[in-house]
Amino acid sequence: MTITFHLNGEEVTLPQVASTATLLDWLREERGLKGTKEGCNEGDCGACTVMVTDDGGSKSLNSCLLFLPQLNGKSVRTVEGAAGPDGELHPVQDAMIEHHGSQCGFCTPGFVMSMVAAHKNGATDHDDQLAGNLCRCTGYAPIIRAAEAVEEQPVPVWIENEGGDLPAPADAGAFSPRSGNELAKVYADNPDAVLVAGATDVALWVTKGLRQLDPVIFLDGCADLKEIEITDDRVRLGAMVDMNRMRDAVAPLHASYGEMIRRYASQPVRNAATVGGNIANGSPIGDNPPALIALGATLHLRKGDTRRELPIEDFFIAYGKQDREPGEFVEAVSFPRQTDVFRSYKISKRFDQDISAVCGCFNVIVENGAVTDARIAFGGMAATPKRAAHVEAALLGKAWDLASVKTAMGEFAKDFSPLTDMRASAEYRLQTAAALLERYYADVNGEEVSVLEISA
Repeated sequence: MTITFHLNGEEVTLPQVASTATLLDWLREERGLKGTKEGCNEGDCGACTVMVTDDGGSKSLNSCLLFLPQLNGKSVRTVEGAAGPDGELHPVQDAMIEHHGSQCGFCTPGFVMSMVAAHKNGATDHDDQLAGNLCRCTGYAPIIRAAEAVEEQPVPVWIENEGGDLPAPADAGAFSPRSGNELAKVYADNPDAVLVAGATDVALWVTKGLRQLDPVIFLDGCADLKEIEITDDRVRLGAMVDMNRMRDAVAPLHASYGEMIRRYASQPVRNAATVGGNIANGSPIGDNPPALIALGATLHLRKGDTRRELPIEDFFIAYGKQDREPGEFVEAVSFPRQTDVFRSYKISKRFDQDISAVCGCFNVIVENGAVTDARIAFGGMAATPKRAAHVEAALLGKAWDLASVKTAMGEFAKDFSPLTDMRASAEYRLQTAAALLERYYADVNGEEVSVLEISA
């Protein structure tokens, strides 16, 4: 397929682009732009970070997880383009020098580009903005000081104007549909195709698994699948809503959910990863599905002109198997508005950006002191994200007190037979799941439960 995009202010047209060629490889091997580094090649280290701008704004993204066709009609800035056309350094580059933010320098281009994007967007939550960039020798304190030093400095004109004149996207063909309707037709005609949303998982099939993917359908052009609708009684998220936009939408409604989203990926990964991709992936350790199950979410599926809905917990049939027909795709997910008694607890060896050993999500409705509804779901406890049906049954109709909670805690072994693996033993998982129910009871009753708020 043919694509057109801007690279450091220059329009580039590439005919016959391979559908799974990554931006990282192309920059280094075809354009000789070696500032963008290859570290982990899986989106963990941030050495390959670039800034990508489209009509939704500018984002930091991992170039190792970007297929070239995803850039059609967009603008890319690498570290070579952070400086101005006359060689004038970007303020964050000056600050990195002034505050000694670099030693060996391998990670520095990625840090700089994350900081360039954050500075352009006026973001000052530096710990979050830079959490996806790893440094092994300098230490983060001088880098954070550099980011803080430029907060009040103006955005350079060459960065401020980025995105003001986006190139017209080349006609990339049928496998880059521009709407959900086009996608439905193309996918129905090519049910064996691989759907690429944010590519944060699919790219690893290529870079790590060395798989040959053909054909590939790129979904980024489907603007209608990026819509968010929040009414008085329901929240609906299109399948192509990225996880940062989802976080912004759900955090005011369920603060615990927003914090969980912040923890489970870095800023560049959340900028790319999508709601629909996370669900359709079907991972038993994905953190989003247990939360959506606990919130009573409905999954909206489409095949051709036929649409259907099902409770999201029914979508996950067995490990690696979902209730999705060939040619059928996730169109959206929705869940009802409610009083915020929802809590999500992510248990992992590393606090930020780690795969959960256990992810427990709780949503217990209490009226007149008794439990009238309970939805409790876990990831990391079974071959699929799964509700704790016996635990829920033990709570329903009972007084909402510690005695009832203690009784229900004994039911977890009936719901789950977890595995032992590198992240946790089966015994640990069961004990932790039960303890999280007690933590939830304390949490919604106003007790301090945060492990980050400990005092002697």
